[in-house]
Amino acid sequence: MELLKVENVEVVYNDVVLVLKGLSLSADEGRITALLGANGAGKSTTLKAVSGLLDAEDGEVTDGSISFDGRPVHRLVPEKIVRAGIFQVMEGRRIFEDLTVEENLRCGAYTRPKKEFQESRDKVYAYFPRLKERHKQLAGYMSGGEQQMLAIGRALMAKPRLLLLDEPSLGLAPLLVEEIFEIIDRVNKEENVTVLLVEQNARAALNIADYGYIMENGRVVLDGKAHDLLENPDVQEFYLGMSNAGEDRSYRDVKHYRRRKRWLG
Repeated sequence: MELLKVENVEVVYNDVVLVLKGLSLSADEGRITALLGANGAGKSTTLKAVSGLLDAEDGEVTDGSISFDGRPVHRLVPEKIVRAGIFQVMEGRRIFEDLTVEENLRCGAYTRPKKEFQESRDKVYAYFPRLKERHKQLAGYMSGGEQQMLAIGRALMAKPRLLLLDEPSLGLAPLLVEEIFEIIDRVNKEENVTVLLVEQNARAALNIADYGYIMENGRVVLDGKAHDLLENPDVQEFYLGMSNAGEDRSYRDVKHYRRRKRWLG
């Protein structure tokens, strides 16, 4: 069942810059959907269009529709979108550095009844034991990996049905990336939280995703089941850094970006 449906959406910044150009995609309930592409493809703009955060950057959905559980949400203010069950973890974590870990978690729970706080907090600490160890520590003094854990934990406090994750691997060491993605996979399976994951680490994202979309210049140029995308020679060459022969290949070594015909148009 489609929980999120984005249909022919156009987004304009500052009344002149067209960023999304008729974008369409969907996220099935209880699944992880990956949204991949290079910098500037429009991935983060897509998440902000869904979560209602475009206004803060002078952006606007000018055409198309975004529906969540069958209801339009693209005209709602962010607070109502959160209350509807959508929560975005922003790129760069955006935790409250001058608040403790536990105070950050309280902020995430502001739309929920107070009686739920302890149970939700304990569940977050079960997923992220390091947060429990540091529950009284100021968030600004934690490592990047711990801050990312806190950002995801704060989102879980809102009990979202749809979790939007923007570049959760950004700036993290490989071992931490693996740990974060394992927890995202667990949260999806154990809490039945639908995840729309924006990520440049295509391999890490597709390894836990059920379905994937690849964006370029504000449009989807390829989509399919995650395991099919991992085996796709175009994806291997241009997003996984592999040649058709399976050899490592740097993007800088690719002098001509030659799409197959199905990528055009």
